[in-house]
Amino acid sequence: MQWIYLIAVKLYSFLIWLVSPFNNKAALWIKGRKRIFEKIENKLGKDSSKRIWFHCASLGEFEQAVPLIKKLKQKYPSHKFILTFFSPSGYELKKNTSLADYVFYLPADGPANARRFLNMIKPEMVFFIKYEFWHFYIHELYIRNIPLYFISARFRKNQIFFKGYGRFFRAMLRKAKHIFVQDENSLQLCFHAGIKNCSVSGDTRYDRVMEIASNPKQFPEIAKFSSGKKVFIAGSTWPEDEKLLFDMINHSKDDWKFIIVPHEISESHISFLISGIRKKTVRYSKLNNTENDVMIIDNIGMLSSAYQYGDTAYVGGGLGRGLHNILEPAAYGLPVIFGNRIDKNPEAKAMIKNGTGFTVSSTEELKSVFDKLNESNSLSELKIGQRNYVAERAGAIEKIIGHLTTY
Repeated sequence: MQWIYLIAVKLYSFLIWLVSPFNNKAALWIKGRKRIFEKIENKLGKDSSKRIWFHCASLGEFEQAVPLIKKLKQKYPSHKFILTFFSPSGYELKKNTSLADYVFYLPADGPANARRFLNMIKPEMVFFIKYEFWHFYIHELYIRNIPLYFISARFRKNQIFFKGYGRFFRAMLRKAKHIFVQDENSLQLCFHAGIKNCSVSGDTRYDRVMEIASNPKQFPEIAKFSSGKKVFIAGSTWPEDEKLLFDMINHSKDDWKFIIVPHEISESHISFLISGIRKKTVRYSKLNNTENDVMIIDNIGMLSSAYQYGDTAYVGGGLGRGLHNILEPAAYGLPVIFGNRIDKNPEAKAMIKNGTGFTVSSTEELKSVFDKLNESNSLSELKIGQRNYVAERAGAIEKIIGHLTTY
């Protein structure tokens, strides 16, 4: 099975190389790993500090890691922190983060690469976030007796770990020092598969969004735009989301203002948004003193703090692309509306059950939910319920840190 796995990894790398001339993300994936060991050696130089290694697939997993990295930096102030990414969407945005001393792409998994990488970075402790399971890295850490922790892992019954033919993959999990899972279902799946080195910590994303919401960046221009009106914020939207939003916005009453933060901020997409909205619309980058009903944020990195100015949120991706982060607006107490493809999103299902999340699949459904939320008494109660929902699920970091101190 090991050889099949290695062939699959190499085939994946080959396919990425094959499409790289036509796909910018694939091109960055290839370019970032070119002479990767030379880059690592040059960056590390003669630094002999003790090190802790965090590995994330992409940006979302990095956000899950942030509160734990901060805690560990306090606990181990003399250690250097190494951060690796699998995806360009994580590395390119966070390669200069102040939370890590060194940031690299993770070299492709393989016996030689794993040995060489670990010989270079020499970590004392390793954290893989959520879904990163790389056989040769895990095995090499295990035989070197370097503790590996999986953070915020979540398992489903149909995953290969729990199939009759999944022995090879179950072995990866057993080689970890400890697996911190998000929920009881994940824990029981592990236990039934004979994987005992795990416990429920919860999801570190709740800690992260509460941290952001407690001290968000301030945007005076948005505050001025929002003043005196209720605000509907649509974040991380795709065209299929925006087509639903257009009719609702165009027929809304004057007591609401709208902020749209699209996933894609190209000139052509911003023009598409402006052409579909009949109310007075302004781009954030071209704000003026005139009164406007709709603001389009055409910058990156503002969304998580922009939610502080909202009363209700719509989060994109749930109509097919993959639902984006609904915990960010929830941390500010915003009821959240999203598309109906949420099978792999437990927090969306939990919010629906809690009465603070709403799923829609058509313009009519969206307008119906919006009209319901427009009732002031209902909206105030939902905001309280949403804040409580997030607060009750925070605390994963303290559980993880508490467990680590027992070793």
